[in-house]
Amino acid sequence: MTKAVALMATIALSGGFVVLGAEENPPTGASRAWTSTDPVVTKARELVEAGSLKQAEAVLAEAATADDAEGNLAREEMVETIRRIRREYALTLDGLVAKLARSIPDVTAADVERWRADGGVQYRQLDGEICYFIREPSNIFRFCPEAKRRRDEHAAKDAPDKPASLTPEQKLHEHLKQVIAAAKETGKVEVVPIRHRVTYKLTVKPNRPGAKAGSLLRCWLPYPQEYRQQKTVRLIGTSPPNYTMAPNAMQDGRLTGPRHRTLYFEQRIADPAVPSAFEAQFEYVSYAYYPKLDDADAKADVSKVDPAYLAERPPHIAFSPELRATVTRVVADERNPLAKARRIFHFISDEIRYCAEQEYPIVPSFTHEALATKRGDCGIQAALFIAMCRAAGIPARWQSGWESKPDEWNMHDWAEMYIEPWGWLPVDPSYGVQKSDDPEVREFYLGHQDAYRMIVNLDYGWPLTPPKPSLRSEPADFQRGEVELDGRNLYFDDWTYDMTFECQPVGG
Repeated sequence: MTKAVALMATIALSGGFVVLGAEENPPTGASRAWTSTDPVVTKARELVEAGSLKQAEAVLAEAATADDAEGNLAREEMVETIRRIRREYALTLDGLVAKLARSIPDVTAADVERWRADGGVQYRQLDGEICYFIREPSNIFRFCPEAKRRRDEHAAKDAPDKPASLTPEQKLHEHLKQVIAAAKETGKVEVVPIRHRVTYKLTVKPNRPGAKAGSLLRCWLPYPQEYRQQKTVRLIGTSPPNYTMAPNAMQDGRLTGPRHRTLYFEQRIADPAVPSAFEAQFEYVSYAYYPKLDDADAKADVSKVDPAYLAERPPHIAFSPELRATVTRVVADERNPLAKARRIFHFISDEIRYCAEQEYPIVPSFTHEALATKRGDCGIQAALFIAMCRAAGIPARWQSGWESKPDEWNMHDWAEMYIEPWGWLPVDPSYGVQKSDDPEVREFYLGHQDAYRMIVNLDYGWPLTPPKPSLRSEPADFQRGEVELDGRNLYFDDWTYDMTFECQPVGG
């Protein structure tokens, strides 16, 4: 069980920014590859950032043993980080053209090169070669108008006539309208409860390197927190039957327990040629959360809040000069905390475009990534919102797990901000300002939350239960699970996962 890190901090307001000094810092949520000051790792990091992976590997391989265990760990993690970068950018030009041809039959390599030159294709130059992001063409269809047009034109030719139906956005807006109406009618802030039954299965692939009969597999699966709008969590069953459940993070109204809630398993391998599976089924009830917010009621009082939620937490929550300048530009002379948060929320919604993201372990800094590229997925946008709020004097923190809209469930990250008299309020920067003529629907995700969520994490980057000694596949977030084989991490390419949600309105 983790313990909250006690921060001995003083708050000083300088130029509108909150500056804290702390005796002890929370975990970074990042690999030592990005945070170590070991000179060998520092040199390798410079080479990695320049795309010279082979040179970085040579520096690491040729270096003498570090003077301390921490330095040696950082070097090992940099070697693994380089492997992960190569995995993320393993798509060749021919491979990308073949993937695109499924949607655009007449696409050519020249098309891809042109779109890349225009900034519509995600790639990196590694060791002198152009290497494409393995999740492409997802971002091509977001950022390249020509590719999107040609895809849609081809799809329209063969599309069968279908009866008119609501789009996913329209379905979501119907739910939001239901939430708003129920809150107004009942006067309650927790409304429209949805019972969720979840089945999660993680399967370790056969014949993993180093696996043998008797090898020990350790597995951590995600499990829902009991939280304000998420209640009645119940474990139905697991396989294997023996497990350890992490305590809830909230204890007596205080956040003192494990920030990542887990189910932990151990299992010996009988035959390494056979897959090994870990499975859990559980239920919980999620309520939409809709307090009535008014700028006139907002108070800039942070006296009840842990000062950690006003501090930077490098590398992912970092008050860089660019971030400070952005906050100054966006917030301007606004002093009302709710109005300040709204300006930040609108800035991210308007200027940071959603994208398919690299795996977080190879992103050196979430806030830098967002501001440098003006793109980011839900977690990158949530981190930027948190950092900007904290720099502007508004306490903010991470929350994540899964979104569970019918037939659209997926991993998801969002944020919370603290504003009196309401306390902690949910904010979903990547859902952003909704496209609606109804102002209450349009601004819903600043201070409110829908009922289709599974909250697993009440922060990022904290230890699991029990702690996992090896470098996690995901050092910041925890949504898919984590696995070790005889003390060695098994990365995402060593196992598969499957999550299914069955959702039913309570009383429906």
